[in-house]
Parts: sequence; C-alpha cells; structure tokens
Amino acid sequence: MTPDAPVVYIVACEPSADALGTQLMAGLRAETQGRVRFAGIGGPRMVAAGLTSLFDPRELALLGIFEVIPAYRRVLARVRETLDSIIATNPDVLVTIDSWGFTGRIHERLTKAGSAIPRVRYVAPHVWAWRPGRAKQLARWIHHVMTLFPFEPPLFQVHGLPSTWVGHPVIESGADKGDGAAFRTRHGFATDALLLCVLPGSRRGEVKRLLPVFAEAVEILGKKHGALEVVMPTVNTVADMVRDGVAGWQVPVKVIDNTEMYDAFAASRAAIAASGTITLELALAGVPHVIAYRINQLSAVVFRWLSRQRNANLINILLGREAVPELIQEDCTPALVAAKVSPYLYGEKDAGAQRADFREALAKLNPGESPSRLAARTVLAMLRR
Repeated sequence: MTPDAPVVYIVACEPSADALGTQLMAGLRAETQGRVRFAGIGGPRMVAAGLTSLFDPRELALLGIFEVIPAYRRVLARVRETLDSIIATNPDVLVTIDSWGFTGRIHERLTKAGSAIPRVRYVAPHVWAWRPGRAKQLARWIHHVMTLFPFEPPLFQVHGLPSTWVGHPVIESGADKGDGAAFRTRHGFATDALLLCVLPGSRRGEVKRLLPVFAEAVEILGKKHGALEVVMPTVNTVADMVRDGVAGWQVPVKVIDNTEMYDAFAASRAAIAASGTITLELALAGVPHVIAYRINQLSAVVFRWLSRQRNANLINILLGREAVPELIQEDCTPALVAAKVSPYLYGEKDAGAQRADFREALAKLNPGESPSRLAARTVLAMLRR
C-alpha cells in the first residue's frame, strides 16, 4: 500500500455490519491490489482486518425507538465525534453500513454542511417494509445506495438515487462450509448426540427478552423427548449475559464464541434464533429453524403501525409465504417455540421441506459473482477524482 492510496471511511456499528464491512475491506484490497487505506468505526472483525476503530461500536447496539431514547445524548455525542473524524480525515469516499438511526444523522449533517465527500450507503433501509418516504430522504443525503435484494434498486431510482444490487454477502459467508464432525470432537459431543443450536441475538436487549423464553422452550423439549443438548454461539457484546443466563439450565448447554458458529451449524439438527440476518446463514447451512422475537411493547405498536410487510423473516419475504415459522411478540412463548421447532428437531419430512425452501430463497440473492467484489467496484467508482 502506497501513501497516495485512496482512503475509504467505513462506519459499521453492529455485528452484522462488522461482518459486511470486513468482506468489503477484503473486496477493496483485492480490486486495488492492496492500494487502499481504511478509517472509521468497526467491530472486532474489521479491527482484525486492519481498521483502527474510532471507538467501540458496541455501545450503539440499540434496538427500537424507546430503547434509543434513554441513550439519545450519548448517541448524538458519538455522531458529533464521528463527523469531526470524517472531516479531519477527508476521505475519498464514505461508506456507511446499516444502523440508519446513527448513520443517517451523519449523512444529513454532511449534506447540510455542503460536504463534497462521496457518500455511499451499504444495505438499503427496508423501505418496502415500512416508511417508504425514507427513499426520498436518502436521495437528498447520499450519492449511491448498494442493495442486498434485487427488488430494491427501483424503489430508490424512482427518486433519482443511483442504486446497485450487489447481492447478499451471506452467499460468500462460508455458512455452508462448517465442519460438524470436528466441532463434536472438539467439544466432546457424541457422534449421535442430538444438538439444538440456540441463538438469542447479539444485542443485550434481545438476550434479556429472548433467553428466558428459549430456556423454557428447551426445558419443554428436554422433558418431552429426552436426551437433548444445546450449543449456543454468541458474540462478545452479550457473552457475559448469555453465560449467566444459561447457568441454571437443566439441559446441557455449551456456550461458544461465534467464530465457531458455522461448525456448530453443521453439527446441529435444528435451531431457534432471534429474527435477523442469522436466518439466511442458517438457511445456507441447511439448518431447519424457527425465529422468535420480542421488543419493547411500545416499539412493537409503532412498528406494526408503520409496517407494510406481513412477514418479518427474510426467507419468508423472499418467497412470499411462511416457510420459516415466525413467533413474534405475543406469539413468542416457550410452548409455541417448542412446538414449532419440534418437527425439525425430531423428524425429517418437515426438515427436508424447509431445506428445499431455503434453496429457492437463496437463489434469489445471488448476482452471479462475488458480492464483496461487486460492492468494492461500486465503491471505487465513487472515489473523488
């Protein structure tokens, strides 16, 4: 890398954005033969890939309107800090990934300040699901949006915002490359042990609400069917909560770092997961699963009022039908979670049907080439001359 290499400033505040940012960094290095420099905000994966993060973004892992309110001043302070850093760095291009509540303020203030820095948004806000007016807002504040889903670009282009479908990064995530046999050996699981993968989320609010529900669901399954063991991948943002939360479980639980997650997928018969991108990784790994979710009740009322989408799960949205059971808010109960996952855990017919649905949905996310390389070329095309 030479001193005159372009500077790409990346803002990625959540674990999923950290993974996406890491792939983008790799794509940019590949497309430039290493002639690129990075600045910005990222999690442990981006830091390991060479980014010196402005601050630890874990504190911004907030969820829901009413969860954000108590931390509003702290969020605004981080917005100002990030803006100062961007202005001082004067990068050749700014890329923000997800977290529109935080990154949107950055784009808005740079726009109002008359900044000439090219601004790219990676992961389009789900305007097809709720708040369609946000597409017009983006057109005022950013210069290009890179979308994960093929149906999204026209929703922004109609407002004059250039948009590129770059494909979904889950395709090259490696979720389908896990080594289940090695995982079982490494952690002392018998070759015929019945493993259930439990994923209560990466935010502290998610874990607080979902882990007790999942605990009771697992207890129901254990009492009804006998021998059952649980593997629980987690991230450092919530690892302490998870370990404390499973200390009293009657069913044996192995808490692991998410660096082993894909091996855990390969070893598991089925999964229970918080709603989110994780469903695509489970689908790529071929793990039958259900999703469950709870948020602050007032946030739920607001989201339902604004929502234009019947389904919450990405697989279901892609297929236009419910292939993955969704247990949201009042349906997120231990009894329902146990009942819905049981056919996948103890029977092959339903599991096989869901795997076929996975293949159909995932085919819709593949642009025919590496998403990270396509995203990298799109970013490089935005560099200031």
